Amino acid sequence: MHGVEVHGAKAWRHHGGRQAPATSASALATAHGAWRQDGWRRDVEKPKPPSPLLPLPLPPPAASNPRVLPAATPHRSAMEPTSSASIARQTWELENNIPAAATDPDAMDAIYRYDDAAQARAQQEKPWANDPHHFRRAKISALALLKMVVHARAGGTIEVMGLMQGKCEGDAIIVMDAFALPVEGTETRVNAQADAYEYMVEYSTINKQAGRLENVVGWYHSHPGYGCWLSGIDVSTQMLNQQFTEPFLAVVIDPTRTVSAGKVEIGAFRTYPKDYKPPDEPVSEYQTIPLNKIEDFGVHCKQYYALDITYFKSSLDSHLLDLLWNKYWVNTLSSSPLLGNRDYVAGQIFDLADKLEQAEGQLAHSRFGGMLMPSQRKKEQDESPLAKVTRDSSKITAEQVHGLMSQVIKDILFNSVHPSSKASTSAPDSSGPEPMVEA
Repeated sequence: MHGVEVHGAKAWRHHGGRQAPATSASALATAHGAWRQDGWRRDVEKPKPPSPLLPLPLPPPAASNPRVLPAATPHRSAMEPTSSASIARQTWELENNIPAAATDPDAMDAIYRYDDAAQARAQQEKPWANDPHHFRRAKISALALLKMVVHARAGGTIEVMGLMQGKCEGDAIIVMDAFALPVEGTETRVNAQADAYEYMVEYSTINKQAGRLENVVGWYHSHPGYGCWLSGIDVSTQMLNQQFTEPFLAVVIDPTRTVSAGKVEIGAFRTYPKDYKPPDEPVSEYQTIPLNKIEDFGVHCKQYYALDITYFKSSLDSHLLDLLWNKYWVNTLSSSPLLGNRDYVAGQIFDLADKLEQAEGQLAHSRFGGMLMPSQRKKEQDESPLAKVTRDSSKITAEQVHGLMSQVIKDILFNSVHPSSKASTSAPDSSGPEPMVEA
């Protein structure tokens, strides 16, 4: 109990900065033994509270009793957040691959130190010029990730664009910060005009004057509702940037699928040189591509490769995330992906119907084909449009089921009457006299 210190067999309760003896365990036992018959009820004789005018005795010293609890021990809730909120935040961090906070703040903040000499040495050596796969990892700060996701989400169904600032370290490109660009976007492409380039140069110059020495290391844009990959225009833009401003990274964010899946849908990519033929790479994770984007996706998918993405945060970021989590948890409870993504889900179902119709036509055509070997038949079955449609439909179903489950759980928690409370309100008063029953 807050404000109570146990000293031997006594408990002391604070009242306005003064101390008054409260009911101890032995006093309660004695009071429970003093029963008073009053009709059909039995009440416990409650001890009278002491007069505030009388002098109050001081608690015995801690050394006289080894069982005394230390008075300066803080309550559990004052040291760390509640277990449910902590578990929810840790689950969110695991789903988005955000590492746990390090115990040493200096070790956590070491990545934020900028070494100008090391960056100049990397620019002179240019290890990426000899190895097209030199950069294999992308490290993104929590601040940059938050800025990019908020910007992409604010654009809605319109593509947005921005730049990223950071540094390179070994085989990793580290993104420290990001800023948006004033560009004209459509639902399928984004174009940077002259004013965007002027803004880009001015922002970078003012940033260096303010002490932020990181250079521009990449660009990001959004693909609302159709996945994280590079289109033909994106590949051309990235190849041009890698030719003149290395190291350079391309990041794609899907804000619509981020809200639908409950985790950030993001991809980091780099393109191959123009005359480079990439080796056969393992099959990457399957993602749903709309029917009107499949051709653009398939033509250019061998001209770039994806990097592994990890995230990092500073000691101050950890504290700010705790504050934001405790403040905006109500928004998480009140929001529903089923209501927020109605148009996106409807578009997915229409796209799925078109894919089924196309797969049905191809399946009917393949029935009149020649005999296939078992290995060829299995390969065709794995890569058939019908198998991809099955994956897409399973993904839509899983997302809808998860949304329905969250709605049902919230309805049970907040709108349903629990049996215990219902029984307590409907049960008769047991302290009154028993009803008379005629024989």
